Amino acid sequence: MRPLHRTALAAAALAVATSVALAGCSGGSDDTRGGADATVRVGLVLEPTSLDIRTQSGNALDQVLIDNVYQGLVGRTADGTVRDVLAASHQVSRDGLTYTFTLRDGATFQDGKPVTAKDVVWSLEDVKAHQSYVDADDLASVKTVAATGDDTVTLTLSKPDSDLLWNLTGRAGLVLEQAADNDRTKTANGTGPFEVASWKQGDSLTFRRNPDYWGTKAKVAKVVFRYITDPSTAVNAMAGGDLDVETAVDGTLKSQLQNTSGVTLHTGKTTDKYTLAFNDQKAPFTDVRVRRAIRQAIDPKAVIKAIGGGGVEQGGPIPALDPGYQDLTDVDAYDPAAARKLLQQAGVTKPTLTLTYANVYPTAIGDVLTSELADVGITLTVQRVDFATWLDSVFTKKDFDLSMVNHTEARDFGNWANPKYYFGYDNAEVQRLYAASVATTDQAEKERALQQAAKIVSEDAAAEWLYTATTTTAVRDGVTGFPFDSTTTRLDLADLAVS
Repeated sequence: MRPLHRTALAAAALAVATSVALAGCSGGSDDTRGGADATVRVGLVLEPTSLDIRTQSGNALDQVLIDNVYQGLVGRTADGTVRDVLAASHQVSRDGLTYTFTLRDGATFQDGKPVTAKDVVWSLEDVKAHQSYVDADDLASVKTVAATGDDTVTLTLSKPDSDLLWNLTGRAGLVLEQAADNDRTKTANGTGPFEVASWKQGDSLTFRRNPDYWGTKAKVAKVVFRYITDPSTAVNAMAGGDLDVETAVDGTLKSQLQNTSGVTLHTGKTTDKYTLAFNDQKAPFTDVRVRRAIRQAIDPKAVIKAIGGGGVEQGGPIPALDPGYQDLTDVDAYDPAAARKLLQQAGVTKPTLTLTYANVYPTAIGDVLTSELADVGITLTVQRVDFATWLDSVFTKKDFDLSMVNHTEARDFGNWANPKYYFGYDNAEVQRLYAASVATTDQAEKERALQQAAKIVSEDAAAEWLYTATTTTAVRDGVTGFPFDSTTTRLDLADLAVS
């Protein structure tokens, strides 16, 4: 899946001396060391309910565990390109059917065991064998995985897959130790620069430096992720010195940090798609006129203003940072009069609909949608639930009318080509075009197919794309190397340091 998951999160001034005071887990600690002994406290929003990277849905795990604790043969850079990680190098055959990876020397798991070709083969085959694993379908094109040498792994595909390397940078490509017996729901045994030191559910997740990491050692001793769902509480924690970094600063509250001594705000780009999903298999959403009417009733500019300006209009299912993007904001643009006519034509008068979304998202979004839909005769009942309830009722059981969620993951257009996904959107031409985009080995052809498919999805009013988020990160003076782009998707902390 990968919906999600962020919201936002400012407020007294704090005088900061030239050396930065970095306290321990919850603030108030005497640990004020910088340099290699530093502890950095990071404010996040959405906490995982399990640490099992194979089975627990939601981007809360990808955000902190991938790159830092777990790694794959390849990873992704900040700008979205693929880089070698546990693989020292890789080669792709001209026909796109054979991928050969040469493993890096000296890589070990955090329990001290070496990373072997057998571990890589087992990890990928394990994903293929368990369709219940998150993103297991990412390896659907892989026919065989084999150790073709002591340090070589070869993947043979049943058909070309232009997304395979990208998919291997995600959960499906993570390399785990075959012989490990740790409880993955509470602990982790990866290969990255950090280890999971402790997890206090409902409060924080703590990483410590992996002293035996195969690459450049982490530049700080600990990272404490504090989970704070209330935006005002998070801003106050940052301003009051209880956090060293706050991600997803609420746009309506960021002014409280702009004049806080020793704190700097940074703006980043994202692929965070705040999507108003329709249950496309359920009346009245089975009628395209109703779907189009709802889109035309909503003014994305008003939604963006309500959340403090932290977004840009999207208009379609592909954000600007992803392959296949085109400006579709003129499709079913804001036009309340046209919306009323469409509802009348569809014979849907004064409907009452329920909007279900997780309470980690701003109430302002529901307020704006309620007001704008009321203007065209639709009564909207808003239900804000905890995220676990959302996962169960909306994502799993598909028990909803409308739902709003942040789909953070890059290059996830395939959800619109999957009729079993919780949207329930089923369009054979979209599925054909998406399949063509995956099968081609030509990047230009891939882009064209995605653009055609995305335009169909938008014109079919499969959902309403409220906005693509921009993200604001607050950082205390002396803290460097924290990423600013796509912070709800990945937080690669390899360069995190404290002066």
